[in-house]
Amino acid sequence: MAPPVDATQLSLDFFGDDGPLAPVLPAASTRPQDAVMPASHWKHPRASRQLQLGACLVAYEFKRGKRRTIGLSVGPDGLSVSAPRWTPLAEVEALLRDKARWVLEKLQAVRERQAQVEQARIEWRDGARFPFLGEEVVVVLDPAHGFSAAGAVLELSPQGPRLRVGLSQLAGADQIRDVAQAWLMREARALFVARLDHFAPALGVRWTKLRLSSAGTRWGSASADGSIRLNWRLIHFGPQVIDYVVAHELSHLRVMDHSPQFWGTVASVMPDYQERRLALHKLPVPKW
Repeated sequence: MAPPVDATQLSLDFFGDDGPLAPVLPAASTRPQDAVMPASHWKHPRASRQLQLGACLVAYEFKRGKRRTIGLSVGPDGLSVSAPRWTPLAEVEALLRDKARWVLEKLQAVRERQAQVEQARIEWRDGARFPFLGEEVVVVLDPAHGFSAAGAVLELSPQGPRLRVGLSQLAGADQIRDVAQAWLMREARALFVARLDHFAPALGVRWTKLRLSSAGTRWGSASADGSIRLNWRLIHFGPQVIDYVVAHELSHLRVMDHSPQFWGTVASVMPDYQERRLALHKLPVPKW
């Protein structure tokens, strides 16, 4: 059984609008089990049990608690299984074997997403590339430029946008990253405020405070007092995705759950929210 929803605050997580937990009884896949993942193994860092599923040895985290059903969850660390205190281990393993195709597909999807994230890793140096509003920006170190307190300025060129940073060519990766992050956070705050002000009147709500977040698993949250928290890393994505998260959080000021009424509220200002929502969940987050 899912935990009760906190009626004062709702969040939008990296793993989905309702949190990272997978459905308790996932539907079986039609893909051949052995084709999902090659002979290999997967070990959760807190693994306490393991089971052979097809050609894959899966070491999983196993927890017991106050719940009525067996729950399966696949995240970046691997497979986690939660079961009621009275459920025999044989019953847990039988469920895992029955849902083996689903488990292996999800583990494979996690592996592919982690590979995407590694490919998107930013190496902070002269010529570094990072996404800004869905477009690739190139870092150019230029100690001759004085940018007052800003530290960096975005310039457009025939080759594409460039972030000109007032640092020496000998600057270290940490220095370059800090200047770029400060610039990105300023841009994020300004854009988020503008989009909050755009959607709030249409939704008939009033937001009271914006805080930027650096959370590792959450895109945003909304509190009943009108406070909105948005992850500044959203600035890496295109405007349509950012607008979805903004509209999502503002809609929680009217409906503090993920009921059909809530999604109807989102749709009232964003009829294509489902496409934007899917795009958000597919996009890799650049690794800093």
